[in-house]
Amino acid sequence: MKKVLFLVFALFVGIASAQTYPSKPIKIIVPFTPGSATDVMARILSERLNAAWGQPVVVDNRPGAGGTIGIRETARAEPDGYTLAVVSSGHAVNHVLYKDLGYDTLKDLSSIAMLGSLPSVLIVPPSLGINSVRELVAMLKAKPGEYNYATAGIGSGAHVSSETFNVAAGVKALHVPLKGTPPMLAETMAGRIHYAWVPAVSSMGPVKDGKVKPLAVSTPKRIAALPDVPTIAEAGFPAGESTFWLALLAPAKTPPEVVAKVNAEVNRALHSPEMKERLAKLGTEPMSMSAGEADAFIRREYEVLGKVMRDAGLTPQ
Repeated sequence: MKKVLFLVFALFVGIASAQTYPSKPIKIIVPFTPGSATDVMARILSERLNAAWGQPVVVDNRPGAGGTIGIRETARAEPDGYTLAVVSSGHAVNHVLYKDLGYDTLKDLSSIAMLGSLPSVLIVPPSLGINSVRELVAMLKAKPGEYNYATAGIGSGAHVSSETFNVAAGVKALHVPLKGTPPMLAETMAGRIHYAWVPAVSSMGPVKDGKVKPLAVSTPKRIAALPDVPTIAEAGFPAGESTFWLALLAPAKTPPEVVAKVNAEVNRALHSPEMKERLAKLGTEPMSMSAGEADAFIRREYEVLGKVMRDAGLTPQ
């Protein structure tokens, strides 16, 4: 009888919390630097949620350690729906790369919604004199380990794209983990980085200004913003395809009614013509899923991308 009463009480509390949620400001943790693709999506989302709910939705950048610092803070937060996090595809591989995350990727976080997928662009500095992926691969193979590539940190989405490409092309190069996309672009423009996979949303300005040269996009289809840039498959390396995705998470044990309410509002935003148009300009395709579907998607990526990183010969730090 006591168990039944407890379940009824818990159900009542959950429904009540969903009805009053949100009643105070919401924090969205971004585990990467301002200007990164993750940050851009979080800020677009915060605007929509603020307008829908009339409560401040604040983006809090907590970069470092491939996103694990910000994700750890999210996992340890009060599970009440007032601390959320936008993560990238790198979230699904950190269990392979770090001995002690301080959280369990699958047990300590609740999936709320998938937000979108976007292509990454393989860029090189113009000073390198490389004009195609095949030329880049030939250069790297001629002097294994003498050239370098940058990522937004070990375990970032850029790291996943880079290792997928390196394995597909059979190349070895020095990994230079940086603190986010802006320094990746800056170092590539300066010629100190020889190649990098950068989210399209962050690379358009430098590409159009001729400060970096795009060689390929990571997705199966070309993107409207760079119609003359081939896909990595068209460039001769189909196994190098990768998708950079973004998801919204909360601490585990967040009331399912609150998760459902946030999921519904996020999907409503993703389906709006204004949001679709805005994301399209950024080369981002909305990913509309239920919370359960988002959880299943991330669990699959946990296995698939984890294998990619192991195949690349990476071991926990």
